[in-house]
Amino acid sequence: MDSQFTAEPSSNDMVERDSTVGDVPGPRSPASGADRAPLMFDVIIAGCGPTGAMLAAELRLHDVRVLVLEKDTEPKSFVRIVGLHIRSLELMAMRGLLERVLRHGRQRPAAGFFAAIPKPAPKGLDSPYAYLLGIPQPVIERLLEEHALELGAQVRRGCAVAGFEQDDEGVTVELADGEQLRSRYLVGCDGGRSTVRKLLGVGFPGVPSQTETLMGEMEVGVSQEEIAAKVTETRETHQRFWLRPFGAGVYSVVVPAAGVGDRAEPPTLEDFKQQLRAIAGTDFGVHSPRWLSRFGDATRLAERYQAGRVLLAGDAAHIHPPIGGQGLNLGVQDAFNLGWKLAGQIRGWAPETLLDTYQAERHPVAEDVLDNTRAQMELLSAEPGPRAVRRLLTELMDFDEVNRYLIEKITATGIRYDFGEGPDLLGRRLRDIDVKQGHLYALLHRGRGLLLDRTERLTADRWSDRVDYLADPTAALDVPCVLLRPDGHIAWIGDDQQDLDDHLSRWFGKPAG
Repeated sequence: MDSQFTAEPSSNDMVERDSTVGDVPGPRSPASGADRAPLMFDVIIAGCGPTGAMLAAELRLHDVRVLVLEKDTEPKSFVRIVGLHIRSLELMAMRGLLERVLRHGRQRPAAGFFAAIPKPAPKGLDSPYAYLLGIPQPVIERLLEEHALELGAQVRRGCAVAGFEQDDEGVTVELADGEQLRSRYLVGCDGGRSTVRKLLGVGFPGVPSQTETLMGEMEVGVSQEEIAAKVTETRETHQRFWLRPFGAGVYSVVVPAAGVGDRAEPPTLEDFKQQLRAIAGTDFGVHSPRWLSRFGDATRLAERYQAGRVLLAGDAAHIHPPIGGQGLNLGVQDAFNLGWKLAGQIRGWAPETLLDTYQAERHPVAEDVLDNTRAQMELLSAEPGPRAVRRLLTELMDFDEVNRYLIEKITATGIRYDFGEGPDLLGRRLRDIDVKQGHLYALLHRGRGLLLDRTERLTADRWSDRVDYLADPTAALDVPCVLLRPDGHIAWIGDDQQDLDDHLSRWFGKPAG
């Protein structure tokens, strides 16, 4: 399983060929005023990929009425292996999904992610889930959709959004067949060519592709020893090339795509053979492909994640090269950040600015991912300058601090949201520490906040409909008390009740009663 290129590899080029608002049919003047249909849903989500399915599940934890519209009539059938990084595995554990996911995946060390530089994982990574989980993309999508359905979300396949119109009360969504639906909010999780983003008129600026790469999974016709020797030799000058075994004779194949075929058409097995011969001097007898794709290194980021009652998440909000395998993870983490905030808005308890923090927190995270993927792509260049920088960085990664910093960047465990002045732990995620009831994350399955009180003196009773409470002087913490948001980030540290109440109000609104 390839840990460097594990996201949707073709979305960059699709966006570049289809990036303007004008090439998408506009809203078809849905009914307005007294003729407008009643609100049927709280949230309509466009797209049932990992981001859309996870967002639907997060909303359902708060009894939000959710409809997911998916334009494809059937789930993906091709088998592409994707990777769940440490932070995504932690989020799965927080919702009780980890064991279900682990049964279908293959664990490998949390190492070799940054620009495919082969360094071991640093010691003592701050998580009990310090590994990469390789899992077939159709499987993780199925598991997340099943999770959303079990919680009560509705999913309609073969339904494409053709237009929408928003007003003070909600959004009227028109489907391709003319049917109209009403909801309080619409969220576009519909990928790099997002129809929702284009209809919304949100800019998607960035850098177009400079290089193209072929990637696929196929069988080979030569020995593993011959492959290993040729890959070692070829990668001396071509970092964007490798063959890595899955087992049973199947290999992941990555090779530069310069001058191959028409960008508007999917690549063929002959394209792979041609480039393998050009780069490695042999086509390795490749045959029987599982799937074939082409991706570029374009990076684009939506100018804003919200306009009125319409929001964006996942690839609809950001695209980047798949190096480092961050794409799926970034989208799932968007959903975790957005879900409880949008639910609070709908349920009526959210503070006025809570929903604004979605963009304030996630937009900079996406910017950082775009930056680090561009940097990694430069380090794969065959040019002398980037090769010299790569050699230098390879030496620097022998320092544990450097290696750890880059691993935490790729795996999203180093994220610190800006919650204002306070200890370094403030705004960071809290690891799955031991508590008297077992493990911390088991207490977060319901998607609520949590006050973890080592002093046994504080209370969150007035917010008990939104925040759980655990008094545990034995908890493995170096601070008196922490207030956790539903996404596991630390919103407050201290031991003063009035200060706690202020922060409970900041994140969870006015107290009940």
